[in-house]
Amino acid sequence: MATAGMVIIGAGEAGARAATALREEGWDGPVTLVGAEIHPPYERPPLSKAALLAAEEPAATTVLDRDRAAALGIELILGAEAVAIDRPARSVTRADGRALPYHRLLLATGARPRRLTLPGHERALYLRRFDDALALRPLLRPGARLAIIGGGFIGLELAAAAVARGCAVTVIEALPRILMRGVPTEIAAVIADRHRAAGVDLRTGIGVERIDPDGAILLADGSRIAADAVIAGIGAVPETALAEAAGLSIDNGVAVDATLATADPDIFAAGDCAACAHPLYAGRRIRLEAWRNAQDQGSLAARNMLGRGEAIGAVPWFWSDQYELTLQIAGLADEGRTTVARDLGDGAMLLFHLAADGRLVAASGIGPLGKIARDIRLTEMLIAQRAAPAPDALASPAVKLKTLSLSPART
Repeated sequence: MATAGMVIIGAGEAGARAATALREEGWDGPVTLVGAEIHPPYERPPLSKAALLAAEEPAATTVLDRDRAAALGIELILGAEAVAIDRPARSVTRADGRALPYHRLLLATGARPRRLTLPGHERALYLRRFDDALALRPLLRPGARLAIIGGGFIGLELAAAAVARGCAVTVIEALPRILMRGVPTEIAAVIADRHRAAGVDLRTGIGVERIDPDGAILLADGSRIAADAVIAGIGAVPETALAEAAGLSIDNGVAVDATLATADPDIFAAGDCAACAHPLYAGRRIRLEAWRNAQDQGSLAARNMLGRGEAIGAVPWFWSDQYELTLQIAGLADEGRTTVARDLGDGAMLLFHLAADGRLVAASGIGPLGKIARDIRLTEMLIAQRAAPAPDALASPAVKLKTLSLSPART
């Protein structure tokens, strides 16, 4: 039998980062990275942006190609599915029946698109993988009628890309507004106005009854939207089947502690599939579907697979580019009880979210990238330090964030 080493299931951003970090941290034993897709690990954010807008057929933005994997001594097994974990034997079984013994195991299995269940659901397309982006590109042509079900990040980024390609776009969101999850109302309104200004038919607070054979969508109010293509972006579901079958705890993802360890000390989870107890938010279990989170957790998981025992300290961070606007959110806005606004000029603004004791728990920004990125980064530092800046100072553009004292939270 092969020598037991570090085995990583899931060759996405988190898995690839963990594999390379193991080498950076000095592990010289076997490292095996197993991915279900045939493509080497690649970045997903460009799939709803650059991959759809590129004039020529794009290539995936690879984060760990075969040559670099070989140079690092990482065994990269692609187009292979892991089907079972034998915890007593400490081994993973692949679909072809082969067993992979492990010293430590990392689950970085990611997430899959949440699927529609309404009549005609089989006619909808989804965007999650590079091959999905390649399939969508020919549909985004001038004059094409595109209907997008879901007003979250993926749906809206798709809408912006489709408009840029000359499509007539309708976005349907069943909830009262777009971006209900984690994005403040004021910022969601700015984004909604920008989409409407671009010609997007944005319909909120209304559900979809069915998708007809001709591709048209029937809404709950009886109206009908003709479409040449229907794309659904209604969220993602963590890939937890492997963990659940192995008897690991599932809580909107593979349940892990602040070190990304499961209840089995030899098994860790990271990235989109992991629900982590976060120390910054009183151990609240958080599952993040974000590029930076996948990188941060991949690196942390590698260190802790080597016995470091480090708790997660990275502040949750999200971003989305739509048209000329960049949205960035640091922290968890729903942890805030009061909000302080700062006008940055040129249509840019920051919203600071404060807990009941005055501690800064999140900041949300919208505007051109150059107007908000630095302030969001500075705010991340204040959040990580559990600072409680004076609200008047936060509101004043004349007060530089880097000068704010790290005042303790009020008790």
